[in-house]
Amino acid sequence: MKTRRDFIKASGMMGAATLLSSKNIFANNALDFESKRPPLAERNFTSDAVEAAIKQMKASLPNKELGWLFENCFPNTLDTTVFYEENNGVPDTYVITGDIDAMWLRDSSAQVHPYIPLAAKDKKLQQLITGVINRQVKNILKDPYANAFYKDQNQVSEWKDDLTDMKPGIHERKWEIDSLCFPIRLAYEYWKTTGDTKPFTNDWKESIRLTVQTFTEQQRKHGNGPYSFQRKTAWATDGVPLGGYGYPVKPVGLICSMFRPSDDATIFPFLIPSNFFAVTSLKQAAEILNTVLKDASLAQSCHALATEVANALKQYAVVEHAQFGKVYAYEVNGFGSFNLMDDANNPDLLSLPYLHAIDADDAVYKQTRKLVLSAENPFFFKGKAAEGIGGPHAGMDMIWPLGITMRALTSNDDVEITNCIKMLIASNAGTGFMHESFHKDDPSKFTRKWFAWANTLFGEMIMHVQDTKPALLKAV
Repeated sequence: MKTRRDFIKASGMMGAATLLSSKNIFANNALDFESKRPPLAERNFTSDAVEAAIKQMKASLPNKELGWLFENCFPNTLDTTVFYEENNGVPDTYVITGDIDAMWLRDSSAQVHPYIPLAAKDKKLQQLITGVINRQVKNILKDPYANAFYKDQNQVSEWKDDLTDMKPGIHERKWEIDSLCFPIRLAYEYWKTTGDTKPFTNDWKESIRLTVQTFTEQQRKHGNGPYSFQRKTAWATDGVPLGGYGYPVKPVGLICSMFRPSDDATIFPFLIPSNFFAVTSLKQAAEILNTVLKDASLAQSCHALATEVANALKQYAVVEHAQFGKVYAYEVNGFGSFNLMDDANNPDLLSLPYLHAIDADDAVYKQTRKLVLSAENPFFFKGKAAEGIGGPHAGMDMIWPLGITMRALTSNDDVEITNCIKMLIASNAGTGFMHESFHKDDPSKFTRKWFAWANTLFGEMIMHVQDTKPALLKAV
């Protein structure tokens, strides 16, 4: 079984990234714009609503390459990564990331989220998403500190020797705040769109109780808590220092996250974007608890924790930058130390309006956006092919399509959105898909030829632009 890190280090090219040439992978000439989707009989799942959306979108796009990319990318999660079944009539959906056969709580949520607007008119799609929610609940009940799981609850991971409380059925046990936020976001937006309350079982409620408990433990007001993690590895970002508990923090009400959404270790454990996301998620959980499950007590616990974290963010998340003024730090420790950067994996600072964690017109966010999209962000790369945010995970000079897509999704500027779409078209390098990352000077050098989250999010962005600024798509 492979992990994200394995796909980056396999050949050792450029020291930190496996750069895969599209010429060696795809035989067809991209200029033919032949569909890269599996034959209908080989697709894992088919939605009539999704197929209708693809047909309609392709017909409306003058740029044939853009239409081809949308056709390939938007259904990629359904075509290749979902495994739906029913257990005693209860939907259960296992979702892999693409080229890694494991289910991340974050990725699985993000991969199916773009289909939610279509679910209201497709019962089959509703069943699929309900199955994802049910499977996520099962995983959280197994271990709220784990980030990735197997379909087989008894499968033993290759990371079984990690110095943490590993159990069968867990692929990896990296504690990331967003792992417990994304499932709430998925369930909440599914409910708001469809009105369906079937996913909100007693087990779902128990997963929220565990979420509140885990977040509270990781505020570390009474010691380090039950979680620690160490790995025998040469990759510094795969391990946690000081006995697996990370560098010390001052208990100010923020929540510690030992890893970022990239699965890389944090430097300062108070990861600011994830704390903002936690506030939003707790409020969403409280609304469901009050409205659907009539559990005022647990809802109040969610609200109280959200308020405490929000107040701590007001005090500790904002720092002064010499060029941009007041900005949000990426990480802090409560003692006054902070890390100024951004990482293309979301939740990141750039994505906060998309996650309904901060208003796009927030003055500090606007200044932060300028910073993270400039050379003042050490992981913003600008080259001959494109410009965009990357991160330590894939190494220097590697731009992530996720970051370019998120830039478009959080922008209202016509020129910026158009430029993002053009860069994404160019970055496919003739493959017909988005990738994890590509070299700033040469898109044919990329990591992960099958990365469903990047594909589906690209499709979501095109749908969003079609709904809000359709003229832009006709001018690309």
